[in-house]
Amino acid sequence: MASLYLRNLLILLVSAKLVFAATVTYNWDITWVSVNPDSRHVRPAIGINGQWPCPTLNANVGDTVVVNVNNQLGNQSTSLHWHGIFQQGTNFMDGPVGVTQCGIPPGGSYTYEFTVSCSPTPPQQFLTTSQINQPGTYWYHSHVGGQYPDGLRGPLIIHDPNSPYAGQYDDEIVLTLSDWYHEQFPTLLTSYLSATLNPSGNESIPYSNLLNDAQDITLAIQPGKTYFVRVVSMAAFAATYVHFDQHQMTIIEVDGVYTEPQTVDSIYVTAAQRYGVLITAKPSTSTNYAFISSFDLDMFNTLPSYLRPNVTGTLLYNPHAPLPPPLTVPAFPTYNDFDLLPHDHQPLLPSPNTVLSFAFDFTQIGGQNRAVINNNTYESPRVPSLFTALSAPPALAANPRIYGPTNPAILPTSHTIEIRLLNLDAGAHPFHLHGHELQVVARSAPNVFPDDVTFEDFAPNATALPGVDYAPTRQVPMRRDTVQVPEMGFVVLRFGAGNPGVWLLHCHIEWHVAAGLSATMVEAVDVLQLTQRVPGEGVRLCVEGGVPTGGNAWGETGDWLAGG
Repeated sequence: MASLYLRNLLILLVSAKLVFAATVTYNWDITWVSVNPDSRHVRPAIGINGQWPCPTLNANVGDTVVVNVNNQLGNQSTSLHWHGIFQQGTNFMDGPVGVTQCGIPPGGSYTYEFTVSCSPTPPQQFLTTSQINQPGTYWYHSHVGGQYPDGLRGPLIIHDPNSPYAGQYDDEIVLTLSDWYHEQFPTLLTSYLSATLNPSGNESIPYSNLLNDAQDITLAIQPGKTYFVRVVSMAAFAATYVHFDQHQMTIIEVDGVYTEPQTVDSIYVTAAQRYGVLITAKPSTSTNYAFISSFDLDMFNTLPSYLRPNVTGTLLYNPHAPLPPPLTVPAFPTYNDFDLLPHDHQPLLPSPNTVLSFAFDFTQIGGQNRAVINNNTYESPRVPSLFTALSAPPALAANPRIYGPTNPAILPTSHTIEIRLLNLDAGAHPFHLHGHELQVVARSAPNVFPDDVTFEDFAPNATALPGVDYAPTRQVPMRRDTVQVPEMGFVVLRFGAGNPGVWLLHCHIEWHVAAGLSATMVEAVDVLQLTQRVPGEGVRLCVEGGVPTGGNAWGETGDWLAGG
């Protein structure tokens, strides 16, 4: 199977025509800066080259991206994850500390280099032309220690000269959504995780809603023109409604996947999701119009008096005309993203070879508030899981035991994988799988599980969801890389196991990542061992940090099944 995979991959790489391919280089010093984006509180934030908000990274389809990172924070390690980028053949550039790399220490440096071109779905029956390259709206962020809510985040845009919507818009606009806290996140995490300080396990509520990491922003537009607005949620917690007064949006992309056009009045965007929408300006410059980003207040356990859940921006037609007042929307009519149709009409993948059922909830373990998947919480291993996969004896590389308490799952090469995420919590959760787009085969309504449901009601790898008919009703399912799992409900996801590597599956609410709501997908490890090696810089980071560069999760190299 591995040899067939390698042959197909070689054919794919040789035949791909990467037009306009270039090397795009960025030199980034990670630094502290003083900011006050909501005009309510000055605080330190993590910026790039002494600036914040962090810059937008732009590249074209097929380009090689090189980012030279120097950590000048002085008191924190760091890393960068390129959210939504498949990292085909470069799993070691994915960025999560403890998974694919060690942290970049204060004063240290690291170079990320990857090509935005390849599909993670190698078997020919899974392949569609549009997947050969990877255009779309993405973002980058730190992936260690709850760091990105403190500012280390920014848009990542892969432009596509061959977009199916080329010629249908005049210009592009990037619009980021984020929630903002007045205290630094490590301090907040200490309180959140403590069962003594926080016996209810509730998340801290942000102070403010931000647009482009600011408030009262204006987007200058010209009458009669159409704009491709790339909406990027960089939030740590809050989901957001977005609405433009007297302007409809036409969805043409979600999470890097082109869709058939769908016109809507509002969109609902969870943490880490992205939407590409077309907005056509009105023919007159007589009036400026407001748009709003509004937190989904149902996510919050309390509504403190300091909370400012709404932020209004302006579509600026005329700088001499009055600015509109803050926009109030009594209710947001939203479109169900499950009903979106991918533009390439990729068919439903065949019946799965491997089925994984992950039931998740929250509990307290050892005086800490923790998240659990099938009753197990994720704990960061001593050895990054990719290093374990690459250094393991081939006969043991597919043994989950060697990856330790990381909720590991083994994905055999070229299998169709089905993941069933069963949410036993009273809140919804946006789940993201690194290295992949996900076919959303089914999603339940909220609250389909009874209040007394337990993990034991869902045997891992069960062939059916008890009492629930989830049979797919459409042969071209929606795809995206971050999927909302409804409260006390479920989603069913499929993808092809064709991107060798170690990939994190996790809730993208940053509080819950810290609490252990993650699992480790060890994919096509036989091919991984034959085709990838961690570069010298990656090894150096671990050596400098005193972290073993091989062995099982605990660093054992003699008895690989020992430890824990």
